[in-house]
Amino acid sequence: MTATAAAPARPAPAAPLRVTWVQPEDLIGHELRQAAEDGRDAAELARRWRAAGGTTAPGRAGASPGPAGPALRALAGALLDELALLPCPSAADEPTELTAIQREWAPWPGDGGPGPGSNVPAARLEAAWLGRAAGCLLGKPVEKLPLDGIRALARSTGNWPLTGYFTEAGLNPAVAARHPWNRRSRATSLAGNIDGMPEDDDLNYPLLGLLLLERHGPGFTTADVARLWLDELPAGRTFTAERLAYRNLLDGIEPPHTARYRNPFREWIGAQIRADVHGWTHPGDPAAAAAQAWRDATLSHTANGVYAAMFVAAALAAAAGGGTEVHGALRAGLAVLPTRSRLARAVRRGIALARDEPTGTPAGFATVVDRLHSAYGHHHWVHAVPNAALLAAALTHADGDFSGSICRVVSGGWDTDSNGATAGSLTGLLAGSPEALPARWTAPLRNRLATSVRGLDGIGFDALAARTAALVVTGTPAHRTKAPAP
Repeated sequence: MTATAAAPARPAPAAPLRVTWVQPEDLIGHELRQAAEDGRDAAELARRWRAAGGTTAPGRAGASPGPAGPALRALAGALLDELALLPCPSAADEPTELTAIQREWAPWPGDGGPGPGSNVPAARLEAAWLGRAAGCLLGKPVEKLPLDGIRALARSTGNWPLTGYFTEAGLNPAVAARHPWNRRSRATSLAGNIDGMPEDDDLNYPLLGLLLLERHGPGFTTADVARLWLDELPAGRTFTAERLAYRNLLDGIEPPHTARYRNPFREWIGAQIRADVHGWTHPGDPAAAAAQAWRDATLSHTANGVYAAMFVAAALAAAAGGGTEVHGALRAGLAVLPTRSRLARAVRRGIALARDEPTGTPAGFATVVDRLHSAYGHHHWVHAVPNAALLAAALTHADGDFSGSICRVVSGGWDTDSNGATAGSLTGLLAGSPEALPARWTAPLRNRLATSVRGLDGIGFDALAARTAALVVTGTPAHRTKAPAP
């Protein structure tokens, strides 16, 4: 008898490709939410979407589970275009054009200390790079988790209030099941498995900013930023507004329209995480740093999304100049914002809540966080407005202390790794040197940064600091601004 060969096993069907942050049936939900935030009357368009079977945007994921049918997808695109034509009541108070923003700026003598054009020691810049990395790394494993999940994980491991990197040691399995770590970060970002700084867009974009200034100098254009992205930034390493701006570039849309066309994420936090190098290289000149950040930000963002980048760049420039502390840096950041904008109001609110909290303790800061979530919890967790309020509150409440600032801001939820990165950058800069940062944060980084930006994978933070120091702008500023009281 002849044996019959067994039929080869059929391979399992491949999972369908579902690219995040670009599906029209998801974008329309985000744009309807954006319309509610900026005051456009989109009730009729929302009714048409729901009547056709459309759903709300995903709360935390980058895409809904499955694609919409052709008719519903076509309707989503048409409604996105109609939403763009609706009058926006907040536009007068929240301009995107730089000249309109600058009309509110007035001359100001500064907060003291070295003036514009001062050199920034490489050691100070290394502390800023290290601080950015450590703060980002602290937030990575809990990115996308709700506030109660972050608190539960920290409490279960005896790390509440936060004092160090998140850990699985001692974690209750039931808590782990209810609040799983960020899937992509768990293997590289928990205490015990950190071996250098893993790749993150919060570090990729400062690297690109470094390349931008090395190639084009401080006079770069928004088109230069676009070309740099196309040359050096893999499309798969972009998210939210940056991914849509990238898509728009490939479709032949030119800046600044890349920021507006079918881009409901244009007021999210993405431009802010690109702002650091612009601030670091303009010591003592917040206005110049903000204007430079504006040219970068407007490739992908408008209004409050742009203001977040300008706020951070100006605050970092003030800190880089020396002679000020965290509160002066925050005042400098506020000085470049339209005073009636939602972002400026949120920053002022965050500062006021932090100042009014009577204990000054990490435990007391939890009450500040609860009040911010009550006020801004209707926003998406990546939106610039709530994150700016939390960032300003954490920096104020911790009085600029490095560990206190990054632990407070990450413990507050929302965009944990981005907020941790910005808080770490500013307070690292203020600390002044790598040695001033606690070794429990910096030693696991091993002076090594992973990235997909070509030619920079594995680079050391000391090397990055030296290259950044070579780009510091010296000379007399063209414009300075008066810092109002928060």
